[in-house]
Amino acid sequence: MSGPLRWGLIGASTIAGEWVIDAIRAQPQNEIVAVLSADAKRGDAFARAHAIPISYTRLDALLAYPALDAVYISTTNELHKEQTLAAAAAGKHILCEKPLALSVTDAREMVAACAKGAVVLATNHHLRNAATHRKIRDLIRSGAIGRPLFARVFHAVYLPAHLQSWRLHRPEAGGGVILDITCHDADTLRWLLEAEVVEVVALSQQAELASGELEDGVMAVVRFDNGVLAQLHDAFTVKYAGTGLEIHGTEGSIVARDVMTQRPVGRVVLRDASGEAEVAVEHENLYVRALRAFNAAVAGQGQVAASGEDGVKSLAVALAVQEAARSGRRVTVRYQ
Repeated sequence: MSGPLRWGLIGASTIAGEWVIDAIRAQPQNEIVAVLSADAKRGDAFARAHAIPISYTRLDALLAYPALDAVYISTTNELHKEQTLAAAAAGKHILCEKPLALSVTDAREMVAACAKGAVVLATNHHLRNAATHRKIRDLIRSGAIGRPLFARVFHAVYLPAHLQSWRLHRPEAGGGVILDITCHDADTLRWLLEAEVVEVVALSQQAELASGELEDGVMAVVRFDNGVLAQLHDAFTVKYAGTGLEIHGTEGSIVARDVMTQRPVGRVVLRDASGEAEVAVEHENLYVRALRAFNAAVAGQGQVAASGEDGVKSLAVALAVQEAARSGRRVTVRYQ
């Protein structure tokens, strides 16, 4: 198809309200026609606040909305599979939040269902849309740092109170910092390095926020199939660290600060034999760029920013980190 997309929101979520609604509406002729929430009062209030015509409490009713073209799924993680399968069966294109599911098997079933239904499936891995990361990828590809050897991601933040609930206390919903943040690190590094993680080791922490078996902090080391070793530090409990990313190679280093964020900010510095220089970056709204790619893919004119397959692979890495932290063993990443 070409032309406008009419969207339904599956989930009256914070990320939809703060970021994705505006990104959808920034696309020419796109409109949001309905929202789904299991809580009727929440759904009605969300619809009023965001000028959405109708609110539903039943998925089948939303998917039956006349002329609905696409859905954005931002419910809790354990619901993604069922909702994606239903949307694919109804012929709707799908942008789904990460992680796609709670198991690789379920995520692969989602990808297969979308392929069978000939609908676009994208995973909302926003960070690969950041101008800073696109610049870093260009630098690596151009040989600016020689052969990459090591990477380091520090993505330790403080989870705001209004987001803490299920992420910290409901393992059955797919909570915990690993499924929430580590999978973003995995996707970002996979994309930057154009390589796949093969094995991981990890230690997790329950510092002050999470309960039960869930973790609110983790440090992991992952090995890529091109030999790169990467260190990941993710947390919900750190207020003042700031985020960043480093890639170190045989001929230089890339040091980026304030780049593991939804906001279009951050700096990229290249260090090599000639010294240190900041690299010019033209910032752009990450979600607007992602939705522009999604629309192009639906029109058959390009690829989504992060595919369903990308979602499967980032999930597989996160699950391996989770298993390594809980078992105390080195874990091979299982992509099937």
